[in-house]
Amino acid sequence: MISPTAIRPATDADHIAVRRVVLDAFGRREAVVADLVEALRAFPGSEPVELVAEVDGELAGHVMLTRSLLDAPRRLVDVQVLSPLSVAPAHQGHGFGTALVLAAIDAAAASGAPLLFLEGDPRYYVRHGFVPGAPLGFRKPSLRIPDPAFQVVVLPPHEPWMTGTLVYSWPFWALDCVGLRDPDA
Repeated sequence: MISPTAIRPATDADHIAVRRVVLDAFGRREAVVADLVEALRAFPGSEPVELVAEVDGELAGHVMLTRSLLDAPRRLVDVQVLSPLSVAPAHQGHGFGTALVLAAIDAAAASGAPLLFLEGDPRYYVRHGFVPGAPLGFRKPSLRIPDPAFQVVVLPPHEPWMTGTLVYSWPFWALDCVGLRDPDA
């Protein structure tokens, strides 16, 4: 397992290395994920928090949290979305992803957000406290998101009335980074 000191906030000087990590993690054919990181950084109101895992002066991983909204019955609620999580292939399986996810949950909690959402493999994220969103009264922002992939961590500021539909910030829609596309459609 890696040292927690290997996780730190990203700086502007990390942007090129972050793009490289995201491209390596998702594959060059999925460059849209790296484009999403840049679009979320630039989008007013997304208020990104970026954390990186570093080993021997090299970036091994990256995670991004951005502000989105929950369309709840009483009012809109500011929430956080974890996306994307990237670990360079050479560093996968060494605890960097786990360390980044746990640091992201801590950062979301420290921000005062009541909820942290993501789309991802439930077999991986359940180990870190994420649970399916639908049984807790949350609706996914797109029908293209498989039900098990729509997950949430409920944080201390959450109140029982905070249920409803997750509304992603605009860059997710503009780059078509919501859910899965049917390759045969």
